[in-house]
Amino acid sequence: MKRRVIRIAEEKCNGCGICAEACHEGAIGVVDGKARLLRDDYCDGLGDCLPACPLDAISFEEREAASYDEKAVMKNKMENFTPASQLGQWPVQIQLAPVNAPYFEGAKLLIAADCTAYAYGAFHQKFIKNHITLIGCPKLDPVDYSEKLTEILRGNDIKSVKVVRMEVPCCGGIEQAVKTALKNSGKFIPWSVTVISTEGEILDE
Repeated sequence: MKRRVIRIAEEKCNGCGICAEACHEGAIGVVDGKARLLRDDYCDGLGDCLPACPLDAISFEEREAASYDEKAVMKNKMENFTPASQLGQWPVQIQLAPVNAPYFEGAKLLIAADCTAYAYGAFHQKFIKNHITLIGCPKLDPVDYSEKLTEILRGNDIKSVKVVRMEVPCCGGIEQAVKTALKNSGKFIPWSVTVISTEGEILDE
């Protein structure tokens, strides 16, 4: 079919890659030092890349081209999505975390079962972002988390607590430990629980 797509003037292009960053569909890449339209069916013809080019090397042209394939674009985005880590402190294991670290002051606390981050794909963006994170596995760790969590809650200005656990019964231990710690801390701290299925879906929050 004949439709509008971008044209890149190779003689003007210096390979800076700004157009590739501006293209939300992933249609442009830098190959051998020059920007290239990688796939016609990734180009939506809207031209977000045009104003990004400092050398005016991109323009529109009407020509025979494959239809814009939104499904293929979305699949490509998902396959190549590499989100930045949202982790704001270290260590993250409940057993290793100090009880009076400065990052606990004024923190929104995330207490998560180990497996949740593997089961739920967007865990960093959905849960870790803007939180101080502590993780553990009540089935594998031979300790009572509630004692240390009580110290953390009692000794710091914690603003809220978010518990993320799997649907499996053993994960009930981490939820119970948090409940006990909240009670023993003597403080009223807003808290909530999110349950993740073994298929990686949010069941309850």
